[in-house]
Amino acid sequence: MYNFYAFLDRMKYIRRWSLMRSSREENVMEHSWQVAVFAHALALIDAEVFHNSPDVSKTVLYALYHECSEVMTGDLPTPIKYYNSQIRGAYGEIEDRASGKLLSMLPEKLAGELAPFVLADKNSREYALAKAADKLSAYVKCVEECKAGNAEFKKAKESIERELKEKQMPCLDYFTENFLPAFFLTLDELGGLE
Repeated sequence: MYNFYAFLDRMKYIRRWSLMRSSREENVMEHSWQVAVFAHALALIDAEVFHNSPDVSKTVLYALYHECSEVMTGDLPTPIKYYNSQIRGAYGEIEDRASGKLLSMLPEKLAGELAPFVLADKNSREYALAKAADKLSAYVKCVEECKAGNAEFKKAKESIERELKEKQMPCLDYFTENFLPAFFLTLDELGGLE
């Protein structure tokens, strides 16, 4: 018996934004799906609009598995995770250990195939795209909360917006200019089957 996929299924129980009051809770599973969709969009834009050559599939898989270690570690709040380099380094080691433990819960051949995505190449273009998608997802959550009248996310929204601009990634800027404004609209404003 192999436990890998049963562990990943538990992502739906891990709550994000644990230090903040949310109008709607978000779990790691839905976050990972959104990051994968955004990463796919960024990789496609990078390739088709800016004529770069990211591996689109690898980008999506990096995004899909980027939080899988949290089934063992939980979601450590950002202010703690990035408090200083020692904590960040120690937590990174714990995440890598958890990821390794998860991979050991697969048949050897499958573990070998999944390892490159669970333990991503952090120096790759694909990883940078997945990380940008992760920030986009956090920003969209802040937008959603602010739209719901929850001022708790106002400062986080401003901070993440600055981080997105500082990334200086043309494909991210393209997404921000062309797709992000729609997240500020209501359902009626988005349109539908009219």
